[in-house]
Amino acid sequence: MGKAVITENCKNALSKYLRDNPSAELVNTYLAFIENTFNIQPVVFPKEKLIFKSADDAVKYLEEKETLWHHAEIKISLGQKSVNEETKRIYICPFTGKVFGDNTHPNPQDAIYDWVSKCPENTERVGGLRVKRFFISEDPKVIENYISKETTREPITKTVYSSLMNGKIFNSRGAVVKDFKENYLKPMSLVEVQNQNRFNIEDGFLEFIQEQLNEEKVTSFVEAMAEEEEFTSTVASWLE
Repeated sequence: MGKAVITENCKNALSKYLRDNPSAELVNTYLAFIENTFNIQPVVFPKEKLIFKSADDAVKYLEEKETLWHHAEIKISLGQKSVNEETKRIYICPFTGKVFGDNTHPNPQDAIYDWVSKCPENTERVGGLRVKRFFISEDPKVIENYISKETTREPITKTVYSSLMNGKIFNSRGAVVKDFKENYLKPMSLVEVQNQNRFNIEDGFLEFIQEQLNEEKVTSFVEAMAEEEEFTSTVASWLE
């Protein structure tokens, strides 16, 4: 096993950690070292009570389960005056492409409910009544599709991405992923991961933690710390 190496960047990070946590125990300090050395950025996905090594790992996990997004088709009727450059959210009829904007209608959500409940092209029924199914999007790229001076007799169809987290429509996979990372993941430190008991740790991440938390590696870390003058008092307190 190679000897632990404390780089200058890592030394600065450990110095800050110990200033913020002057009574930090050995294991917690070692975890802070591991986090910096391997550039780990753990996140928790509260919905599934699962902690991942990184946000990208969480995305990969959900995409493999096919529970992050799926393709959807929207209809676009060009030339509508219901959307403009100031529109931030739109409500879309999946049957006709009729759209209501948050800044062009006083009650766009009520309007889309009313529209799909009476839409003659809505042939979907539940209990004999038309389903009130519609799309919502806050993605500027999707909204742009509805801003045009052109007109057409028939609406055009476009394939987009529907988030399985909130049902919103996005123009690209990247936009879905960005929304997921910003709104459904919570950052954690490796120390917080180790000291919590509310969530499960994803198998691959748990295996990594267990691999790092072995006596030889911890001992090597202590020896490397002891060679740095600014950490000698901290090491002495651990040995006591």
